[in-house]
Amino acid sequence: MSKKLTSRAEDYSKWYNELVVKADLAENSAVRGCMVIKPYGYAIWEKMQAELDKMFKETGHQNAYFPLFVPKSLFEAEEKNAEGFAKECAVVTHYRLQNDPDKPGKLRVDPEAKLEEELVVRPTSEAIIWNTYKGWIQSYRDLPLLINQWANVVRWEMRTRLFLRTAEFLWQEGHTAHATKAEALKEAELMNNVYANFAENFMAIPVVKGVKTESERFAGADETYCIEALMQDGKALQAGTSHFLGQNFAKAFDVKFTSKEGKQDYVWATSWGVSTRLMGALIMTHSDDEGLVLPPSLAPNQVVIVPIYKTEEQFEEISKIANLIKSDLYAKNISVKYDDRDTYRPGAKFAQHELQGVPLRIAIGPKDLEKGTVEIARRDTKTKEVIALDNLTTTVETLLEEIQNNLYKKALDYRDTHITKVENFEEFKEILENKGGFISAHWDGTSETEDKIKEITKATIRCIPVDSEKEEGECVYTGKPSKGRVLFAKAY
Repeated sequence: MSKKLTSRAEDYSKWYNELVVKADLAENSAVRGCMVIKPYGYAIWEKMQAELDKMFKETGHQNAYFPLFVPKSLFEAEEKNAEGFAKECAVVTHYRLQNDPDKPGKLRVDPEAKLEEELVVRPTSEAIIWNTYKGWIQSYRDLPLLINQWANVVRWEMRTRLFLRTAEFLWQEGHTAHATKAEALKEAELMNNVYANFAENFMAIPVVKGVKTESERFAGADETYCIEALMQDGKALQAGTSHFLGQNFAKAFDVKFTSKEGKQDYVWATSWGVSTRLMGALIMTHSDDEGLVLPPSLAPNQVVIVPIYKTEEQFEEISKIANLIKSDLYAKNISVKYDDRDTYRPGAKFAQHELQGVPLRIAIGPKDLEKGTVEIARRDTKTKEVIALDNLTTTVETLLEEIQNNLYKKALDYRDTHITKVENFEEFKEILENKGGFISAHWDGTSETEDKIKEITKATIRCIPVDSEKEEGECVYTGKPSKGRVLFAKAY
């Protein structure tokens, strides 16, 4: 594989796959469809996780952990959920291996070790959690129950791509129980807003908040709220979902509570989650043909310092200044790496840190020591400037904030110029083929029309935007009456 990345214009999919591997984020594992998240990639995920976890706890949620295995009978209890995930389930049928008598040194499944009941490897945890909640909830005093878990799940995908779609992935899943429908709906909307806040203010990714159509809802949900983002190739990516589950799971698992008035009723539920798919969104929103471009709020190293020297004496003098800079920036909660490796030349270090998306690079050479200056380079704009050491900490703080804002603005400008209103199906197809992005169009509200448009164009209704104005019109495909526009797009 060449050192230079395939350009986005040449082959966007190949560019993405190469970048994930070359930037040391992840690689394919020995297990088909599964990935190894490497330390640099995991460091980004940890920053996402820490920020989201803080947001969850600020909104009253607590973390817990539930089993990976779900008895098949529990998984089947809520029919829509079971049917929706059935084709993606991995199932454990035996609990032991034994030596194969016909093949020395090999193992086989012990036919005598068949499980009495098969276990589903969780594709999502509603079944095991709601079976547990039955023992936790008896009275209105036990509500609301606001639980989140950080976990892995398995969905046996046939076509996989690192971060975007893998057979096993990391995520968080919130599962809450409430006394009233209104409380549960408020919770589902709240968590969708939390996701939107995180995407925009930390990932620098503008999103559209909306609700899914009935055919695109989570299996077992009465309503699915979502945030939809737009990637640089004009395809949409669902970045997070929050589901109002009604009383479906409470009824399936007989989870009731006694109200203040002494009456018994089923609780109302929500579930919500985001996954390592956010890593794919981060990569595809900001990165360029030279590599990753990371928003400072999520970069493992916000600043890297590279010494440029010829003699050991120069290196020692530069290192003294570099470590002082590092200490000053640490004091401002800025993460810094001093790249003092003597096995790489400065040019190779520059290329690596550019590939890995470090927001700011500081270079210090002997002439800088004489003048009391450093050279500082921005990853987002690729501009350089010479800064006096006396002003460096303040300058770095200012530049990191500018980079964060600039990345968001650039992504927002792209997104906004790629939302196109269309009035007829020929225009719909032309925009989809030649421009891409979100297509704002009228829809007659039927799943038949939705399915037909998907069949013809491969575009789906990404969401019905929550802030869209009501606008009477005619369906872009059937010409039948429509009460408002929805957003279509091809998607990951």
